[in-house]
Amino acid sequence: MKIFSKLSTALLSAVVVGFSISSAWAENLQPFVLASKGGGDVAAIAADAKGKLIAGGFEIAGEYAPYADAHIIVVTNSMLQANAAKTDRGGYGAVARVAVTKVGSEVQVSFTNPVYWSATYRLAGDNAVVKAALVSALGKVEDYGTPKELDKDALNGYHYTIMMEYFDDPSDLAEYDSYNEAVAAVEASLAEGLGATAKVYRVDIPGKDESVIGVALNGQDSDDCSSDAFVMGRVDKEAIRSTAHLPYEVLVTGNKVEALYARFRIAISWPHLPMIASDTGGTFFSIMCSPDAIEEALIMAAGEEP
Repeated sequence: MKIFSKLSTALLSAVVVGFSISSAWAENLQPFVLASKGGGDVAAIAADAKGKLIAGGFEIAGEYAPYADAHIIVVTNSMLQANAAKTDRGGYGAVARVAVTKVGSEVQVSFTNPVYWSATYRLAGDNAVVKAALVSALGKVEDYGTPKELDKDALNGYHYTIMMEYFDDPSDLAEYDSYNEAVAAVEASLAEGLGATAKVYRVDIPGKDESVIGVALNGQDSDDCSSDAFVMGRVDKEAIRSTAHLPYEVLVTGNKVEALYARFRIAISWPHLPMIASDTGGTFFSIMCSPDAIEEALIMAAGEEP
């Protein structure tokens, strides 16, 4: 009877877990979550958010201020890292990005929706528990980011349009003799600022020769198509900003260094953004020069010549 009871409990738990996973991934998913909005100072609100994230069990992996009135906090925890370790190239999903952005007189706190991005990165689990922890720490007004209806299957196979890249069509940036050599090369190049880049964070995936490294794309000047400010100034024009799109990242997996190609990496944050014209003025046509420029900057960040 005790064996039967334990078995029944285990089966019931599995059904509940399975139901929660399938229901989280079954709904139409949004790339970002608006945690709060109101008055205040970006620096003070960012400091407060950091305290709440740490109290909520998150580790601060790095911070980045890409341009005026924007501050990004990158976090990780054991659940994100464990899920990332289960799949090939899962390291992209080892972090969540939190943004504090001032738009006019309003300060918006937002973060990447872990359920959306786990489907995008084809992870084994949906990270719904991580989303709940972020909501508990920071609050929630609404999920937002796109009017398109995207579920797990749509995100697993996402590409912006015909002939454009999927998740498994990354930029191959460099190859070395070993994982350790590859990581050292990226660290050295970022420290030197090659490609007008800088390191934001690094998270090593447990049990694997894999690391995800956040990269600030600073650009050589204001006209540099690779820079975060150039891209965001042309596409991030909605009333609620999608600042948590940043920073870009490279993935060291084994002895290879790669990055998601920009026509995928940018489009997945704004899957509805039109090519030519929009009500807000944001278009992909306005950053046509950016994908190749970003790839060249990241090649240099990986220690190679473009």
